[in-house]
Amino acid sequence: MPVRFAPQQGLHANISQHVHQCRRPRARRCNTVRQAHHVDEGTAEQVGQLLAENKALRLALSKLQGVQPQEVIFDVEAVAALEPVQQADADAPEDSARLEAGIAWPVPGESPPFWERPARTAPLQRGQRANGVGAVRDARRLHVVHMTAEMAPIAKVGGLGDVVTGLARACLLRGHTVEVMLPFYECLPKDQLEGLQHDCEFDCPKGRVTDGQMRTEGLRTLAFRAKIDGVPVVLLRPDWGAGNLFRGSRIYGGSYNELEAYLYFSRACLEYLSASGRKPDIIHVHEWQLSAVPMLYWDSFHAAGLSKARVMLTIHNMDNSGECRQEEFAHTGLPGELFASVDKALDERTVGHNPERLCLMKGGIVYSNAVTTVSPTYAREALDGGAAGWLRSTLARPEVRAKFQGVLNGIDTALWDPAVDHFLPAPYSAADPSGKALCKRYLQKGLGLEVDACKPVVACVTRLVPQKGIHLIRHAVYRTLELGGQFVLLGSGHADGDFRRMASEEFRGSPATALLVMYSEAAAHLIYAAADVVLVPSLFEPCGLTQLIALRYGALPVVRATGGLADTVHDVAKGGEDANGYTFTGVDEGSLNSALDRALTAFREQPQWWADLTQRNMLVDCSWERAAGAYVDIYNRLAAL
Repeated sequence: MPVRFAPQQGLHANISQHVHQCRRPRARRCNTVRQAHHVDEGTAEQVGQLLAENKALRLALSKLQGVQPQEVIFDVEAVAALEPVQQADADAPEDSARLEAGIAWPVPGESPPFWERPARTAPLQRGQRANGVGAVRDARRLHVVHMTAEMAPIAKVGGLGDVVTGLARACLLRGHTVEVMLPFYECLPKDQLEGLQHDCEFDCPKGRVTDGQMRTEGLRTLAFRAKIDGVPVVLLRPDWGAGNLFRGSRIYGGSYNELEAYLYFSRACLEYLSASGRKPDIIHVHEWQLSAVPMLYWDSFHAAGLSKARVMLTIHNMDNSGECRQEEFAHTGLPGELFASVDKALDERTVGHNPERLCLMKGGIVYSNAVTTVSPTYAREALDGGAAGWLRSTLARPEVRAKFQGVLNGIDTALWDPAVDHFLPAPYSAADPSGKALCKRYLQKGLGLEVDACKPVVACVTRLVPQKGIHLIRHAVYRTLELGGQFVLLGSGHADGDFRRMASEEFRGSPATALLVMYSEAAAHLIYAAADVVLVPSLFEPCGLTQLIALRYGALPVVRATGGLADTVHDVAKGGEDANGYTFTGVDEGSLNSALDRALTAFREQPQWWADLTQRNMLVDCSWERAAGAYVDIYNRLAAL
């Protein structure tokens, strides 16, 4: 008779030891072999006892947590009927058989690549996506409008897009009215814009300086409404018959002038709010692209029907501050000379030069009612270290320092949840982690790597730019191979030339290395699910979402302790309840080795400890619910001004 149980921590190991054994010779090479040709009656009885004990423990735990355990059918009689299997691919844990049925196993080199097609030939009942039931509902309801250049998943280049979507959804679930204003890029996938409809048209003032004279005219602007992953969105674009702003096949790097485009978009957002009669409590702008909004708002719009609103700027990365010639600012419809003083938006580095320039981020900092960045440590590094660069002098002004703080990002647990992730061949969770092994085997097969559960997969999903520690990533590839692991890279950027060469020459057809110099959302999900270790060796990192996704997907992070990485990853060597990964502080290869070597050694020599820690990490709250509460507190303070 089948016995019903819910897989729990340690159960899989207890059952598997009767039918599998992972032998570790002196060389620490791990081979999975069949222990016996069958399971005798005594073993079947032991298995039954283990299942009964597990069920009792799970029921007790569920009472403490106030939840109902999900049940999975496990046939004890089937254990006794197991026969030896010779092929490694079939040598999988018995409790994953229900998940394995229906997986469309990939073939190396298939076209289109395996991550572009469904991972299963047969549907699978997955868990329930979090729907906000039980989320905190705030007593005071606010109207918040985000203005941004990115929004996940359809207009995402970096973490900015993830933050906007995650924060917006979390605030919606707390009962607030939330809208996101986004450029209507030509490359947006229209089929992912839910309920797309034309809203209105209006003329947006746009200027140009010619022969020293500024001339302003109205640019016909079209507004559309839709939803992206359930979040209300307003999409704005100019009449493409009059110009090419936001046209092209990519979010950034199109054929248009990006500075001109975002200056126009900043003005268009405010014009839309005014024309539509909206009176938000909070205008929340993001990054240098929308930093002109606070400047425009307090100069021209505060007295024009939007006086209720307060403006907040979130800086996601101070590495890009938005340099702007004074005549270029005319694209907003206002002359740049209005802001060309040191106490406003003048770039101090250009004082005395001809011409003197503006800095949009500086102007946004000065004119916003509140300024945040995306982690407490990065905020301290900006105020008292070198993270802000020359903008440190602006942040040091008492009135600015008083309104500046760091709020740690979360991740969107609706988008990043291995229990319901439709990109994965098998779901898994902290309560039932067995599907992760299938995800690892799936990726190894698809990338042409040696299929071996006991080889640690080290993954790096990143933009290939100097900030991310390019020399350390390159070194980690070779170091992982020296230590007997497998390395998978997914990323692109202007520093990707060396990795393209490595992929096409050194590691072409390698059974231990896959360097995917590109970006794919689907491939990213598959890699996180398969990874044992996720590497984030950033030289600086305002917050970082990669390490948070790693924790949720059951991989241990190896990170350089800077910015948000230092706030979220705590080295196991220091002990404590928050220990969850491996950290290093230097920027040299030896420092990286000190963390990576310890991680791979622990993976091989302490498998039960590793499994326990990864399962515990998966239960840590990395959601936006926590972070959204901190943002709402700021919103409330601003709304009371």
